[in-house]
Amino acid sequence: MRPFAGLELPPSPGRRPPDPARLDRSVDTLKGVGPRLAASLGALGIATVRDLLLHRPRRYEPPAPVVPIGELWGNQEATIEGEVTGASLRRTRRRNLTILEARVRDETGTVLATWFNQAWLAERLVPGTRVRLRGAIERGSAFSVRAYDLDGEDDLLRVLPVYPASQALPSKRLRDLVELALPEVHDLGDPLPAALRARLRLPLKADALVAVHRPELARQAEQGRRRLAFEELLVLQRGLQARRAAAVAGRAPRLGPPGELIARYRAELPFALTGSQEAAVAEIDRDLDSETPMERLLQGDVGSGKTVVALYALLRAVEGGHQGALMAPTETLAEQHFLTVDRIALALGLRCQLLTSSLPGREHAAARDRIATGEIELVVGTHALIQQDVRFRSLGVAVVDEQHRFGVEQRHALSAASGEVAPHRLHMTATPIPRTLALTVWGDLAVSEIAKPPAGRKPIVTRWITHDRSAEAYRRLAGLLEQGRQAYVVCPLVSASESIEARAAEEEAARLRRAELAAFRVGCLHGKLKAQERRSIMDAFSRHELDVLVATTVIEVGVDVPNATAMVVQEADRFGLAQLHQLRGRVGRGSEQSYCLLVSRPKEELTDAAQERLQALVDSTDGFALAEVDLELRGEGQLLGTRQTGLSDLRFTRLRSDRRLLLRAQGHARRLRDDEGLVALEVERLFGDEVRGLA
Repeated sequence: MRPFAGLELPPSPGRRPPDPARLDRSVDTLKGVGPRLAASLGALGIATVRDLLLHRPRRYEPPAPVVPIGELWGNQEATIEGEVTGASLRRTRRRNLTILEARVRDETGTVLATWFNQAWLAERLVPGTRVRLRGAIERGSAFSVRAYDLDGEDDLLRVLPVYPASQALPSKRLRDLVELALPEVHDLGDPLPAALRARLRLPLKADALVAVHRPELARQAEQGRRRLAFEELLVLQRGLQARRAAAVAGRAPRLGPPGELIARYRAELPFALTGSQEAAVAEIDRDLDSETPMERLLQGDVGSGKTVVALYALLRAVEGGHQGALMAPTETLAEQHFLTVDRIALALGLRCQLLTSSLPGREHAAARDRIATGEIELVVGTHALIQQDVRFRSLGVAVVDEQHRFGVEQRHALSAASGEVAPHRLHMTATPIPRTLALTVWGDLAVSEIAKPPAGRKPIVTRWITHDRSAEAYRRLAGLLEQGRQAYVVCPLVSASESIEARAAEEEAARLRRAELAAFRVGCLHGKLKAQERRSIMDAFSRHELDVLVATTVIEVGVDVPNATAMVVQEADRFGLAQLHQLRGRVGRGSEQSYCLLVSRPKEELTDAAQERLQALVDSTDGFALAEVDLELRGEGQLLGTRQTGLSDLRFTRLRSDRRLLLRAQGHARRLRDDEGLVALEVERLFGDEVRGLA
């Protein structure tokens, strides 16, 4: 059966001749959008009219029944209609939550309606204003408003799109702004070939967007979304196919089977590889026994043992007479990898070099010379590895850690520094997605997966509390420290900011030294410290010369201290789900029970998405399961790092439910001719010069 047969869409706005340039106008050209509102939109990734039109609703709410005020009861989702008799604003004691209250009456009674952080609405709620409000009785007798219509609007009487929003920009405001932009939807054009649209009975892109934003029935919104997702996936697959063809165009060294150096490496390891690690090693060995450059993604949860497998690949290069390089996105992560790699390298009689931009000029030049001559067999570094003056004698294997943080050009630049022979490339990520999806989404990479952590590790116990219980949390933390354990305290800022109300690492460390943790040794680590200071602090923590490390997200990846069994994350609601899971992965790396405490603002001050993120962390320690939650909360594009990689921002695709659609798009992408429709232009727009002329 054809995927879009019988597609029913609502009528779209009146058409006029297309003018694509209109869509690239800034959002502040829309009526009522000033600098402050434009900034709030920008925080959601909406800078142009095009961005606004492509901002997909998270979900849809059917019309709620209209209930007389006098018949309301607790937690009943309902719509009420009435007249405002008065309104007022007040702030909580923390001064960062504004509550708008309005008395609304109908012929059956009166209720106090409340809004949070929508002070601008007060001027519209003058006595006599007719309102229609959707929400429920919460917090005693108050009616908590989730959506509203004022003076004749009728949004609540139709299917209601609910958009990804923020405290500064609620879904209702976004809905109003989308309505302003919707008449220009036909300026988008349609990249799909007319013949393909006819064969699959696809509507125009503009009509599908109208269905997404203004559906008459919920099924119309889903049909429109699937049409737009199919286009995204078709363009994505076309670009990935072109990029894969370009990536494997060179010749890589054929390394043959593993030998004596690898045998000594295995003997140096204090543990046996897990089944998942052995499977990944076998897949890498097959790739390395070919002159076609390996392009493989190694994905696994935090603490699953990816680095051990990556080092195996690097040593295969050295064993074959070539060099190995590992590139990490931050100096802290590069330093941690260097400590691991250098320890093994020394045991095996190999030379390893750390190369970062903070290395003094004379040392940097000397290191470059030794790399160019091949005296250095293993190199670990940051973006410094891909500077123009870095050359390898013969780079056999390049490993890129946290690969989604690098642009495609940066990841591939290692090849340019490797001379005439193309290196085999292994990309690593701790942001896992289910294997069947990874095989398609990372269409230009083969995928290896390390699904389980090493044996003997216990799931991390995670709890979520609010600020008013922080002192109690630190008292419990002190109990663990007295038992000889160590702990992390994570803060969102380095130092106090006048513009952001959040805990800062430097101030929190100073406070803890004189307050709850005065009896313990407290250190502070953040990205503004010099490289030598960071290394010194991390070494002290690793040697248990510090009991507590107060840090920013510089410890997000790569830090491995098995004795650290507790973590407190301050302002946890300010972090993303994947980032919180990465941070939590710094504990639970030994056999002892570990704990993670998420500390946030009061729940009524958090967005629904923030509450869902924190609850997801409490409910699960499975990175693959959390990645699926993140797919829903953040969207596929952001989760997969596509803004960094140049891939399509998958705004309308739902990878969990669109698997068959994705495979269908993959098949059609293979059959497209280069001159069909505007797909090639769209691919070039998204992937840039790396696929120009290949799509």
